[in-house]
Amino acid sequence: MKVGKILKVSGPLVVAQGMDEANVYDVVEVSEDRLIGEIIEMRNDRASIQVYENTTGIGPGEPVYTTGSPLSIELGPGLIEGMFDGIQRPLDALKDKAGDFLTRGITVPRLNREKKWDFVATKKVGDKVQSGDIIGEVQENKVFKHKIMVPIGLSGTIKSISSGSFTVDEVVAKIDGENGGDVKLMQKWPVRVPRPVKEKLDPIKPLITGQRVIDTFFPVAKGGTAAIPGPFGSGKTVVQHQLAKWADADIVVYVGCGERGNEMTDVLMEFPELEDPRTGESLMKRTVLIANTSNMPVAAREASIYTGITVAEYFRDMGYSVAMMADSTSRWAEALREMSGRLEEMPGDEGYPAYLASRIAEFYERAGLAKVLGSDDREGSLTAIGAVSPPGGDISEPVSQATLRIVKVFWGLDYALSYARHFPAINWLNSYTLYQDKVDEYLTNSISKDFAINRKRAMALLSEEASLLEIVKLVGRDSLSDLDQLKLEVSKSIREDFLQQNAFRPEDTYCSLEKQFLILDLILSFEDEAKRALENGVYLNEVLALEVREKITRAKNIPEDKLSELKNIKTELVDAVTTLIEEGGSHA
Repeated sequence: MKVGKILKVSGPLVVAQGMDEANVYDVVEVSEDRLIGEIIEMRNDRASIQVYENTTGIGPGEPVYTTGSPLSIELGPGLIEGMFDGIQRPLDALKDKAGDFLTRGITVPRLNREKKWDFVATKKVGDKVQSGDIIGEVQENKVFKHKIMVPIGLSGTIKSISSGSFTVDEVVAKIDGENGGDVKLMQKWPVRVPRPVKEKLDPIKPLITGQRVIDTFFPVAKGGTAAIPGPFGSGKTVVQHQLAKWADADIVVYVGCGERGNEMTDVLMEFPELEDPRTGESLMKRTVLIANTSNMPVAAREASIYTGITVAEYFRDMGYSVAMMADSTSRWAEALREMSGRLEEMPGDEGYPAYLASRIAEFYERAGLAKVLGSDDREGSLTAIGAVSPPGGDISEPVSQATLRIVKVFWGLDYALSYARHFPAINWLNSYTLYQDKVDEYLTNSISKDFAINRKRAMALLSEEASLLEIVKLVGRDSLSDLDQLKLEVSKSIREDFLQQNAFRPEDTYCSLEKQFLILDLILSFEDEAKRALENGVYLNEVLALEVREKITRAKNIPEDKLSELKNIKTELVDAVTTLIEEGGSHA
């Protein structure tokens, strides 16, 4: 092991000399405390190292040990239900070893080396295998089946394989051939290198989140990318929590990057108690948490995003649908800016490094729907959803702009909506999605041919409402025609009875696509029926006073197993308007 010497310490940045045998992105151990660091710049024999722990008390002359390998994480059974820091150290194991406050230089294995897992082989001796082939399974918990794959780079004929109980670093199979080797339950992968796939595919299926404003108006496809920009207090974390809880992904990887510790505590407290609507078990049984909170070392914050996406890629390679939440990429960009400043690099826009946009692009490009490696043509998807926290809510700043150039879905959060207690606080006039046409085709075939038609009608009404409200401010509501006043009433119903959701009501916190269609169809049917009444000489205030309107308002609280009640309300609405016309036709 080559030993260098520290020349300079500047916060998390350490400069060492005598490192001529090291390479950029190699992992090193700094000082006698063996603090973990990563080389981010080489100049002759001098290496600039970002250290993932507190460097207080370290000075020039202390040793730096090179490991010769890049920052890698361990992938295998034990990831699910785990909580790790930004460089995949398990926080539970660290707490058991050091208590609530971590001591510097403490190391524990990334995955538990003592626990035995029941491995069931699905291949036999003599079978030919290639990189990515599934050779067996481990039932990690009641919900999740962990598929053991041939590590990337290995291929050949299986010489030996056996079912039984193994730890993650015991050999379960041997592969013969030019590219042969041992297969363990665990494999390693460098976090800054994307895991390869056979072919990237076009995402067409929506990631169903159960949030009406997202699924109906601004859907994201499985394998797509989305950004949630918004000012402080507008509900970015709330939206991401809802997506993590209810999105129809097989696996959720939640990265708390530079956010407040109490937000990760909320996740830790809530997720084990929440019932997964897909399985009936705890939501935590298909979740991996990576926490690098605002009080943790800034350098590890920069690594946490890569750790999270590498874990997500690993599960995608098994053929699963994975949703990764990054909260928030702005804090990650701030870590880049701090390290760039300490390296004395030429600053770009607002002090961010010139390579900010390319780093953000590299991250989001690792999402996608793909044919993964292996001989069975399986597909896996990785959906990346990143929160962005622009200072003062100004999305013209560099991180927001660089993100919006890459992602295809923009859920713009509005502080005024969150202040008015309208959640999710996604502004329907600012947001957009580029997956709409493909998703509309899917929803038309699977839910109703009217799904896309109703969505377009509702969006047109909401746009018209914005214009009409400007007129109302100037001349008052009474100056509007009955038809325009009706548009305002229907738009208000769309906003309050459809777009707004209550996370504390079990019937409303998650809404299936079928229920979303029926509620919106009911609201738009009210507009159709009201127009019919007006054409037949009925006064608008009589239509608005119908008792059935109360039922339309409460339609979102109807449970999923009683959706036929929504159709009954629609029938009741038509009957009520017909009766009104028959009784009030004399107004014509």
